[in-house]
Amino acid sequence: MEAFEEEPFCLWQDRDIKFDSNDKALAPRPGETVISKFEAVEDTKGNNGASGKLTVTNLRIIWRSTAKPSVNLSIGLMCIFQIKARKATSKLRGQTESVYILTKCKKTQFEFIFTNLVSDTPKLFALILAVHRSYETSKLYREIKLRGAIIDNQTLKVLPLEQVYDKINGVMNLCSSQGTLGTMYITNVRVAWHANTNEAFNISVPYLHLISIKMRESKFGLALVLETHKDTGGYVLGFRIDPQEKLRSTLQQINSLYRVFSAHPIFGVEYETDESVDPSDTTGGDSNEKEGGGAPFEDESEIVETSNNVCSAYFADPNKSHDREPFYSEHIGLAMETLPDGYSIKDLWEVT
Repeated sequence: MEAFEEEPFCLWQDRDIKFDSNDKALAPRPGETVISKFEAVEDTKGNNGASGKLTVTNLRIIWRSTAKPSVNLSIGLMCIFQIKARKATSKLRGQTESVYILTKCKKTQFEFIFTNLVSDTPKLFALILAVHRSYETSKLYREIKLRGAIIDNQTLKVLPLEQVYDKINGVMNLCSSQGTLGTMYITNVRVAWHANTNEAFNISVPYLHLISIKMRESKFGLALVLETHKDTGGYVLGFRIDPQEKLRSTLQQINSLYRVFSAHPIFGVEYETDESVDPSDTTGGDSNEKEGGGAPFEDESEIVETSNNVCSAYFADPNKSHDREPFYSEHIGLAMETLPDGYSIKDLWEVT
């Protein structure tokens, strides 16, 4: 019996927030592409007064201090739930419009504020907004979908970067006691199946989440079995394909496409930059739009020392509209702002 099993490649870049990472963690992973770079951007929330390089990729936003590269941020696009532009106070530009990014990671909300120090911030805001929108509308490349709108008139809705390699009729889904006949599609990014009598009964499984592709005996006979990572549901999906020669060739085909995908993943995030602007342009925009008549920005940023609990500088309080009344804390021997309901001083030193 032919079988194929291997460890899944770990994709954390789009679904995690990391602080002060090493060079390896900040380097692009397979399938990650740089969309645009902005050379002089201030981290106004956590490192006000520090200029750095902001990089937008198809998976995350990376900010890295120019003066101290060990001070950096990696913000996964999946963690972002709100992007807005509003006024902020920058040590390098004073009162100016900045980009606010609200995120949630592992039950903790973080707020990030970035100020473009060279060109107009609206360009930075528009780019981040557009890339995030593209990420949100391309989830089928990266997420398992059950009973989704993936079939139209008994035909798979093909994604923009997707290529269908095989369509197999008469494939029995073994999830029920009697099995359900349907049609399987094998593409360069996923395996999809739908029932012939009810196209709403379907499943789409990206190669991204597969950890095992093999043949196994079942009560229906020899079956194709696909297993997904436990973090994405730990599904075990069985399909019977007749004759056995077709089953074996299908197994081999999925194995081959899986290997190709693992080496060169397709995440589905597309964004076309303005052809008149170099994507690697360090200004991030037209020099005529710079403040001060196009004078170059002089980097007078501070070297900001990070504390052991660097995450605390980015905690978000979405319900806060003004500063709360201060009080004297005997625990720390200092005056401090009243904490929100449900929080204690101990919580300030812990990140969940």
